[in-house]
Amino acid sequence: MKTPALIQRFLDEDIGYNKELRGYTCYSPRLVLREGVAHCMEGSLLAAMALRRLGYPPLLVDLEAVRDSDHVLAVYRVGGCWGAVAQSDYSGLRSREPVYASIRELAMSYFEDYYNPRGEKTLRAYSRPLNLTRFDRSLQWMTTLEEVWAIPEHLCEISHTQILTREQERRLVRMDTKLYQAGRVGGVLEPLLDLTRVPSPGSR
Repeated sequence: MKTPALIQRFLDEDIGYNKELRGYTCYSPRLVLREGVAHCMEGSLLAAMALRRLGYPPLLVDLEAVRDSDHVLAVYRVGGCWGAVAQSDYSGLRSREPVYASIRELAMSYFEDYYNPRGEKTLRAYSRPLNLTRFDRSLQWMTTLEEVWAIPEHLCEISHTQILTREQERRLVRMDTKLYQAGRVGGVLEPLLDLTRVPSPGSR
């Protein structure tokens, strides 16, 4: 994992998707490596640790959704521009090249690919970057064999910036079937093909 791109490849090819969803696990990076699986929160922690070893600060950004689960990114900067590494069961919610001038630009690049099983576009806000060095002593988050719930709990508490006005939200249309299916390519959970059904929100 000598570059951000190789970190992403490791997540995609060597770490399976953790199906223990709905908030039942929050593995540390060491636990992810031991278990060989990770959902988005766990994958972002492993990515942040790997980025730290390359000299980047270990930063996470939370993408907040409605009628859906949040998504967490490990973010980094190259030449003043932001990129991301991420674990997801949705093909469009993984990495981003470091070409975005701000965290807002980076977050907005996920908007069209961020949808729930009902086909609704659900991304609504993003957090400021959270530096995980604050948890070095209290959690030993990189090496502990305990779960690290304090990190997602803190992510939920820090300030988030809304990305849509109420009028923009009212005008949103659902995903068309082709784009919906494209976003589920390679997903480990069963894709929903009938957008008229109303299941519970899916995982990221």
